[in-house]
Amino acid sequence: MKVKNSKLLLGAVMALLGAQGVSAETVKVGIAAEPYPPFASADAAGTWQGWEVDMIGAICTAAELECEISPVSWDGIIPALTSKKIDMIMASMSITPERSKTIDFSDKYYNTPSSIVGDKRLEMDATPEGLSGKILGVQAGTIHREYALKHFAPVVAEIKEYQTQDEANQDLAAGRIDATQADSLAMTAFLESDQGQMCCEFKGDAAGDLDILGPGIGIGLRQSEDELKAKLNNAIAAVRESGQYTEISDKYFDFDIYGE
Repeated sequence: MKVKNSKLLLGAVMALLGAQGVSAETVKVGIAAEPYPPFASADAAGTWQGWEVDMIGAICTAAELECEISPVSWDGIIPALTSKKIDMIMASMSITPERSKTIDFSDKYYNTPSSIVGDKRLEMDATPEGLSGKILGVQAGTIHREYALKHFAPVVAEIKEYQTQDEANQDLAAGRIDATQADSLAMTAFLESDQGQMCCEFKGDAAGDLDILGPGIGIGLRQSEDELKAKLNNAIAAVRESGQYTEISDKYFDFDIYGE
């Protein structure tokens, strides 16, 4: 089965029959419109690429779904799902109790730590004591923001919010903030850039908080769409068992992104 890249269609060329709540001929997969390398970003021609884009293709093919990528602003992606503008979310969205009040999730398809990256000239670690008095940048609407507000707000000088992680990274490189909290893999791409190598370094992973950080990243779905959820769970398992998951991941990472 071929992936239709030219029209941003991913997966098998088959209509979804009988899946609850999905009436369109194609299943619209919401991804964040903001670039988030190495997971998803658009090239100069506007074609989306990255680990998560490749995984969308693999999972949709295994589930025998015809999938269309639909970029949506991150802060509006859950409303887009619940209002049926899109049919599922694959945008590095963590499975959390708070989000599960509004939407449902598939099984996880990857899990990486939430990390602190900071100015390499400053001594700090990923603890309240280590960040005391520092200015910490976070992306709005993320689990990293929620974690920072809960664990670091009482001790940091300021928690500064940004619409995109790239904006936080730019302020970190410019010295306008002391550190940022974000997904460790997303920050790896920044630290490998010329700018990131000059200014910054990993300071450590945030201590676990299952209520906020959750058990991993899942596909966001509308509640009660049990048939679609089952298709996707089976597809995730099939992609892993076939070795395709490792094949895709090895193009981007030198470790098992699936996590424990």
